Amino acid sequence: MIVLVAHGTRDPAGPKVTEELAARVRSRGVEVKIAYADVRQPDVTTVLDSVRGPAVVVPAFLAAGYHVRVDIPAQVAASRNRDVVVAEAFGPAPELLDALTERLRQAGRRPGDAVVLAAAGSSDQRALRDVATAAHALAGRLRTPVRVGYAATTSPSVAEVVAAARGEGRRVAVASWLLAPGLFQRRVTDAAADVTAEPLGAHPAIADLVLRRYREALRAARAA
Repeated sequence: MIVLVAHGTRDPAGPKVTEELAARVRSRGVEVKIAYADVRQPDVTTVLDSVRGPAVVVPAFLAAGYHVRVDIPAQVAASRNRDVVVAEAFGPAPELLDALTERLRQAGRRPGDAVVLAAAGSSDQRALRDVATAAHALAGRLRTPVRVGYAATTSPSVAEVVAAARGEGRRVAVASWLLAPGLFQRRVTDAAADVTAEPLGAHPAIADLVLRRYREALRAARAA
């Protein structure tokens, strides 16, 4: 049993993406329940209390920020279910890069475009390092430099980075380092690049990653 934990958002498009991702994973033969770390219900504690038997909590987060390090473990600890393993967050995994490059291609990115990786932003330095790692990996995939801009909290903003690249006389393509539509994706779109990719969403590669994190957590628990 996987308990897939999303951030939670008031935007109805966010839960839809989470449901689509869960459905993809279920189609691979693993039972999945959805929980939210914040904003929406049910929370992790409620879902785990409803599970009879072992569960693997898979945080659907791109980086191991506050929710992954503090909120989710606290909600797991508050559950009556003691047969629980918590998997790693998604991190800058190869599957994410697969989805990211395909989203850029689908959006119409051309060779020679300046490329910007748009991330949510964070006050957590570990999360920012994950973004930098993802940008470096994307640059290797595309064989072109990749700049980073943020939708909130951190500088420079996506709009600032897009404007700087356009000032060099180049078309600008923005890759979205976000999982779901919502406020941050709207800010990314408002930066008015020539090409703006959709969020990673329920791309098949993300389902692959959920299953990999699930299996890794099971192996680690059995080896402990």
